[in-house]
Amino acid sequence: MKSVLIFVSVCLFSLTACSNGDWRDASREPAGLAPSPLETPEAVIEVYAADAFGWRGWFAVHTWIAVKHEDAAEYAVYEVVGWGVDQGRPALRTFQTATPDRYWYGARPEVVLSLRGDEAKELIPQIEDAVANYPWADQYRAVPGPNSNTLPAWIGLQVPELGLKLPFSAIGSGYAKRN
Repeated sequence: MKSVLIFVSVCLFSLTACSNGDWRDASREPAGLAPSPLETPEAVIEVYAADAFGWRGWFAVHTWIAVKHEDAAEYAVYEVVGWGVDQGRPALRTFQTATPDRYWYGARPEVVLSLRGDEAKELIPQIEDAVANYPWADQYRAVPGPNSNTLPAWIGLQVPELGLKLPFSAIGSGYAKRN
């Protein structure tokens, strides 16, 4: 009986721990984790992870990286998504925003890495070079990769000074070691 209760508890927790429903209605609101670019003049690097959308969130996360140059008014966000790749859109997406910590379609992000000041200022150009040389910019495959977790893993390999350690549930991060 005890094992049945544990199983049911795990299932209920899993169902509430990930995003479900229609992606168009899922929250993309800022989580309030990122330093405000208007109040933070120093350079910033942030890496986030949030439960993947839908049933994938039961066991996997989506990760992305954001950088803000010194005195910049916005962050550059780098992420990989599969939507539209089969219609010719690139998997690697870059955009500018003051709120890089938005919910990932209903899932609240967590900060995986945060660096500020001179250390971030020195590493941002290396991160930008790694993004520019990302070998799978037009490819996406959920398993084994390349996927959303492959990009931050690739950056971590190219810029080891980051000390980036992605969560175990960053499925596809190991794909970055193939190149």
